[in-house]
Amino acid sequence: MRRFAALLCAVWLAALTAAHAEEVVLGLSQDSVSISTAFDGSEILIFGAVKRENPIPDGPPLEVVITVAGPLQPLTVRRKEKRFGIWVNTAAVEVDAAPSFYAIATSGPWGDVISDTEDLRHKISIPYAIRSVGAPMSVDRPQNFAEAVIRIRQNNGLYQLAESSIEFEQQTLFQTAISMPANLTEGAYPTRIFLTRGGAVVSVFETEIDVRKVGLERWLFSLSREQPLLYGLMSLAIAIAAGWGASAAFRVLRRG
Repeated sequence: MRRFAALLCAVWLAALTAAHAEEVVLGLSQDSVSISTAFDGSEILIFGAVKRENPIPDGPPLEVVITVAGPLQPLTVRRKEKRFGIWVNTAAVEVDAAPSFYAIATSGPWGDVISDTEDLRHKISIPYAIRSVGAPMSVDRPQNFAEAVIRIRQNNGLYQLAESSIEFEQQTLFQTAISMPANLTEGAYPTRIFLTRGGAVVSVFETEIDVRKVGLERWLFSLSREQPLLYGLMSLAIAIAAGWGASAAFRVLRRG
């Protein structure tokens, strides 16, 4: 019995050593993004290296998958149909949580770098990143609602899949750039790096990119949340002043 237990312990230690034989050493060009009134997007350079305790093993080459996700948000997706010449809402599905931004970069074609099983396990691909509650029984084709969210956000640059965009040298050094659009949501952006071999995940590294409003943008955002009455009155005063100024300028132009 002792010999059997010792054998099990040896096998476990060997498996643990193999599982950590290749690990990520990561770097970011910046670990924070500042949103100001002049902010029109940003590009984050993600680079790193693979740390090994043993030579590169034989078999399938090592691949890299990187994901950057924005804060999760609940939302309601509605379907519109034309009835009697008028577009009306006919059905709605509650999406429990969808990332406000989601980007994926890979070192090769999607089917070569990750298996369906590992994708499901780690929730890597865009459809798996969206958590949706059960749709009402009366809703026809509920999967179309999640697909609509993906399609709309892809068109707005908020959801991205960049296959073969990671430069991977000698299965050791890698780098890629993630484009972040101007309409970012404030918050923490979890960043994950997966090392895969033969479609299986062999190592995972996680970090965060902090996205915050600064300057006038930050002050207005805080004012709208902390003192909504004052924010509303100030907005009304600015609108009245702008309208009066435009009217005065128009009168001057007419006289001229």
